[in-house]
Amino acid sequence: MKTTIIGLGLIGGSIAIDLRKSGIATELTGIDLSKDHAEKALELNLVDAIDTEGKSISTADLIVIAIPVSVLSQLLPSILDSVKKDAVVVDTGSTKTAICKVVSSHKNRGQFVAAHPIAGTENSGPTAAFSGLFQNKTNIICEKEKSSGHALTVAEKIFAALRMNTIYMDAAEHDKHVAYVSHLSHVSSFLLGQTVLDIERDEKNIFALAGSGFSSTVRLAKSSPDMWAPIFEQNAEHLSQALLEYIMHLQRFQYHLMKRDVTELHKIMKDANRIREVLNGIELKTKTTENK
Repeated sequence: MKTTIIGLGLIGGSIAIDLRKSGIATELTGIDLSKDHAEKALELNLVDAIDTEGKSISTADLIVIAIPVSVLSQLLPSILDSVKKDAVVVDTGSTKTAICKVVSSHKNRGQFVAAHPIAGTENSGPTAAFSGLFQNKTNIICEKEKSSGHALTVAEKIFAALRMNTIYMDAAEHDKHVAYVSHLSHVSSFLLGQTVLDIERDEKNIFALAGSGFSSTVRLAKSSPDMWAPIFEQNAEHLSQALLEYIMHLQRFQYHLMKRDVTELHKIMKDANRIREVLNGIELKTKTTENK
């Protein structure tokens, strides 16, 4: 398929690599507002050509959009205006309600598949892209009933080539769940990093004392604010509720800590240990899928 990828960072670049490997993308054109990113993507052979005017959108069989959700919401209607008949447009946004709403009545809504391949690292830009980023990860498609059979088939083929496990959700349900299992963890990481930087003003102390636990906990704080600020804004309602509940747990922990109530502190941590069973189950499922 003649493919145009809009956004040549970690997600778009990694998709380009694996779509080329799979043979699905026979001709890859890239679009990126950053001239440096575009040139680097071309240099790294992530794409075959760079389109600075957006002309490839009207001739592509497949358009993959991997840009910040705020810009995606603005551009998606005009992209659907420009596509040829039977072309398929797939997004990778981490929020879905606002994106789906902006094209809900568009004449070419059937050619759009609202997707969220849940994968990533704390790194960004085309140099961060690599093959296998999506392998055995979960992909979510929202409002499948609003996509045409052809568009859905093409999208499912793409995510199968990326070796992802696809599930289907309502857009609002998606945004609620990712607020807890993805967006909240990023907020927590950003603010833990900020807290430590505020208190430990001597960076040498941070370097000397930070163990692997701290490093893994604040790893997400290295993520791109350009990407995450729009995600937080678009999912503000669900994320705000998640934060309220998180703050309640923090306050409860602080209360028992100040009372030196070791029994209650132990109970809280013991209850939290149950997450291990869930994560072990996910890991087992992933290994089972790999062995098939």
